[in-house]
Amino acid sequence: MNAIASLILSGGAISMLVAIPFLAVWALPYVYGIHLEWLFGIVIPYVAVIIFFVGIVYRVVQWAKCPVPFRIPSTCAQQKSLPWIKYGYAEKLDNPISTAGVVGRMILEVLCFRSLFRNTRMEFGTDIKYKSAKWLWLAAIVFHYSFLIVLIRHLRFFTEPMPFFVPIIEKVDGFFQFFLPVVYQSGPLLGAALTFLLLRRLLDPKMRYISLPADYFPLFLILTIAGTGILMRYVLKADVVSIKELTMGLVSFRPVIPEGISVLFYIHLFLVSVLFAYFPFSKLMHMAGVFLSPTRNLSNNTRIVRHINPWNPTVKLHTYEAYEDDFREKMIGAGLPVEKQAASPADKE
Repeated sequence: MNAIASLILSGGAISMLVAIPFLAVWALPYVYGIHLEWLFGIVIPYVAVIIFFVGIVYRVVQWAKCPVPFRIPSTCAQQKSLPWIKYGYAEKLDNPISTAGVVGRMILEVLCFRSLFRNTRMEFGTDIKYKSAKWLWLAAIVFHYSFLIVLIRHLRFFTEPMPFFVPIIEKVDGFFQFFLPVVYQSGPLLGAALTFLLLRRLLDPKMRYISLPADYFPLFLILTIAGTGILMRYVLKADVVSIKELTMGLVSFRPVIPEGISVLFYIHLFLVSVLFAYFPFSKLMHMAGVFLSPTRNLSNNTRIVRHINPWNPTVKLHTYEAYEDDFREKMIGAGLPVEKQAASPADKE
């Protein structure tokens, strides 16, 4: 499937997802007098959360069942060997032989995207060149941490009282206060990082060639979620009190549908629910998969510990000694050398 078809398919899917709650919550009450706020405000969010947790548990269990008989970590440094060969702190992280080294490597991988930071991109011309890919690393860091900050800020809608760290993060996030309400930096940064990742797939011929609708759809979905959230905060004001009443009812399992909630919020909530339900079955599951990746979570101690393939079946061996015991007399009769001569009749007695 070419890039244009993938874009049309992904963009069309997002347009349909936006149109569904818009028509159901805004148009149906006017045309037919049918109110479906309970469906998009209560039923769909509950179903999405159930699919999210059940799907993640299922995927993790399936991955955990996959046997890993050998040590296959990805390494880029000297393995621990002879005492006189250098094995310093960098080698302990890039080619760990202990659990502590693996933990340190995983921390840097999860929090700093260390392998992506070291990544290079290949360019073809008169000769092949390898260049830095730090912009991709920066966009990934900005996207993930901005998304995390946005999630933490949304805890104010689901907790009472709020955790102590939520106001602190909000103050840091809104440090550059230009307007009222406060403009949080995480929103524009999230949109900028997503736009960079999208343009990278569109403008890079190699990335465009291998990109599928499953690569564009999450980018469009999260961009639309961020856009509807920004619209509710800065342009089309939402009734925050009614929204918190709805969210607290969901958390406490006493759901209610307050009056005064705009259709834009139901679109936003429906898209978030779609993201939750889509998450376990998409490439976004790398969030959990990185912890189960044998290329990252294994120590490289192949020179220290002998690893035997557990898949090898138990084989009943027939040693040469046993073979000679079975055929000694025939071997002697054929003139073949034997390690032990046949017992004489006197020895047998």
